[in-house]
Amino acid sequence: MEYLTQIKDLAIQYGIKLLIALIIVYIGLKIIKYLVKLFEKSFKNKIEKTLMHFLKSVIKVLLNVLLILTAASTLGIEMTSFIAVLGAMSFAVGLSLQGSLANFAGGVLILLFKPYVSGDLIEAGGNKGTVIEIQILYTVLKTPDNKKVMIPNGKLSNSDITNYSANDSRRVDLVFGIGYDDDLLKAKEILKEIIDSNEMVLKEPAPLIKVGGLADSSVNFDVKIWCKTPNYWDLYYDMLEKVKLRFDEEGIGIPYPQIDIHLDK
Repeated sequence: MEYLTQIKDLAIQYGIKLLIALIIVYIGLKIIKYLVKLFEKSFKNKIEKTLMHFLKSVIKVLLNVLLILTAASTLGIEMTSFIAVLGAMSFAVGLSLQGSLANFAGGVLILLFKPYVSGDLIEAGGNKGTVIEIQILYTVLKTPDNKKVMIPNGKLSNSDITNYSANDSRRVDLVFGIGYDDDLLKAKEILKEIIDSNEMVLKEPAPLIKVGGLADSSVNFDVKIWCKTPNYWDLYYDMLEKVKLRFDEEGIGIPYPQIDIHLDK
């Protein structure tokens, strides 16, 4: 009888604690769900989608761990040893995932400070291409020849990044050479006419056409013109073609490197 009484008392004691723990878990899950939704609503249009999903997951995991610890302590479970074991496991996992953690930290920095976004043309880490996707560990690029390149975010966050799409306009730098016997002023006027007639060239900043060098075989014009960023390569190739055709029409040569050799009799 005495044993039955003790068992009954223990059952009542721990049954009440278990009931309280279950109530804590139930209410806690409701609160966590509300807090996660509140976080998502507050930062919906302020954070990249990839970072938003990741932060939601982290917040949810941390709150759930806190809830489990709270419920376990209600049952009378000693938390000191449990937390020590959890800390040791976290340290071991951290050591084994050093590279991944560096990539993760780099991904967070990229998503927060936005040195580039999806659709930008960038050059970084020895690679050049259009950003297809920014993941939490990797950035995915599509190269101009349609190759897929995945670059660790840790590497990108610690290297120089050139973003060709960051600004609305870009400058196209070109060099055109003419022969020393050709009419310099006429060639300059032709270049100006071609530039003025091209709709892709912006009026401001004003185009620049200057003699940039007296080379071994040619007089070189430096031509610097501005355009909308998406028009960069169209304007670049269009100018090369139109200048060559017009110079041919006007009898202005574009000399190739050559050496004059004089023989003494």
